[in-house]
Amino acid sequence: MNVLGIETSCDETAAAVVGSRGILADVTVTQAGHAAFGGVVPEIAARGHVELLPSLVRQALAEAGLERPDAVAATTGPGLAGALLVGLSFGQALALGFGVPFVSVNHLEAHLLSAQLENPELEWPFLGLVVSGGHTALYLSAGLGSTRRVAETVDDAAGEAYDKVARMLGLGWPGGPAVDRMAASGDPRAVRFPRPAPGGLDWSFSGLKTAVRQHLSRPDRASDADVCASFQAAVVEVLCDRVVRAARELAVPRVALAGGVAANSELRRVMSSSGLQVFLPARSRCTDNGAMVAYAGRLHALAGHVTEGPAVARPDWELE
Repeated sequence: MNVLGIETSCDETAAAVVGSRGILADVTVTQAGHAAFGGVVPEIAARGHVELLPSLVRQALAEAGLERPDAVAATTGPGLAGALLVGLSFGQALALGFGVPFVSVNHLEAHLLSAQLENPELEWPFLGLVVSGGHTALYLSAGLGSTRRVAETVDDAAGEAYDKVARMLGLGWPGGPAVDRMAASGDPRAVRFPRPAPGGLDWSFSGLKTAVRQHLSRPDRASDADVCASFQAAVVEVLCDRVVRAARELAVPRVALAGGVAANSELRRVMSSSGLQVFLPARSRCTDNGAMVAYAGRLHALAGHVTEGPAVARPDWELE
């Protein structure tokens, strides 16, 4: 079964085809224009999807050598409401025109399952850390459609904290890659930023962000590189601490990383040395992409989980 996947939950417009032989085509465009505003503007994102999606779908089908897929899958949540509506409306129209099933895909589940796309040896159950600008949560995936949240941030997402610190330092947006690059030349021990612990396995990054702001106002503050390295060390330490503790408590040694922050060099290094079986996505697949949607849609279609009737955008669709 060859499934066309469409991703439009935020500022990446993507289309891909996944079949029994894996990824047959994968086309992604990260929209330009948002950096000037210091973040994603929902209306601009939705209009960008409208303009880009038809040509990207044609390109994906052509690269896959298909005139029509066997099913169409599209992200229907969580995400920006207007952006989601573009993708699911286009996807449902395509499915109707092709006369094939349509599958609504949860964006977070697609991120989790994408680890299996490139690592077929990753078996259930496994822990999945989804860490990005909009999400920071740890899930226990026991099987297709059987996932529960183990931990989450109580305030800022980790990627959001990166963006805010980058803005304080004038590093531009998105902030994660910029902070990671600058941290490479800094001393992670230069500033001992707090490691917030709200209790249990949850995270909190708002206080850490405030601590960075307060430090930057001091006349004897550390260099930008040292601030970046010290901030990153705090983020990675608390992320990895909760994951390792959860793995021990639940007796699940397999952990998959997903989301934009999964491309972070320090997070990948520390998690790889954690003693757990860690599955790292290629950096090109950490951000939103159509292949993960097509793969998740294919698994659900093969299991008979297709969407009957009109799909509905679910901006706050919880993965439970």
